[in-house]
Amino acid sequence: MSKILLFNKPFQVLTQFTSDDDKATLAAYIDKPGFYAAGRLDYDSEGLLILTDNGQLQHQLANPKFKLEKTYWAQVEGAITDEALKQLSEGVTLKDGLTRPAQAKRMDEPDVWDRVPPIRERKNIPTSWVELKITEGKNRQVRRMTAAVGFPTLRLIRYSIGPYTLDQLQPGQCLETEVQFALDESRPETNRKRRHPHQKQPHRITPSKHGRKKKAP
Repeated sequence: MSKILLFNKPFQVLTQFTSDDDKATLAAYIDKPGFYAAGRLDYDSEGLLILTDNGQLQHQLANPKFKLEKTYWAQVEGAITDEALKQLSEGVTLKDGLTRPAQAKRMDEPDVWDRVPPIRERKNIPTSWVELKITEGKNRQVRRMTAAVGFPTLRLIRYSIGPYTLDQLQPGQCLETEVQFALDESRPETNRKRRHPHQKQPHRITPSKHGRKKKAP
């Protein structure tokens, strides 16, 4: 059975192992030759990223046609309204077309790690949290959707992809597990071993009380 890595991507980390500039990459956290990200997560977003060494599985996880549901937690500027939630649920018109219907609801602030650096909040303007479940992967889709209905995203965390979640993972931690769904057999296997650039040893981060992050010695 194919193996995958569940990784909690920290803020301002690229979802690749090399960079042409000084931006942080996966190489600072993951030392698993042959594993590559299945899909993307923006540099300024946090949360669940799946990596695999199986080319067929990588295609299936990344391709929107398979409609694998993804859950995002978005902290937005302003107190989200019922009308905005209705618009998000029914679909929002973006420059590249109408988004598919989604599930959108208010949520309490999640008990997660502090972001470093913290978001920039404006005086006298509240923030609120929205849970959004989508089945497609347009570029920066969640951020564009909330902005389109009048509530710009200040912080974005991907909580789950299909049956996999962030539970028990602090930023920078990864967990190896097995695939929990059948592979699509309509596409030929393309799992070719790719050589990995030299990688640094991963940072170890262990949970501390109240779910806050703490670097291990």
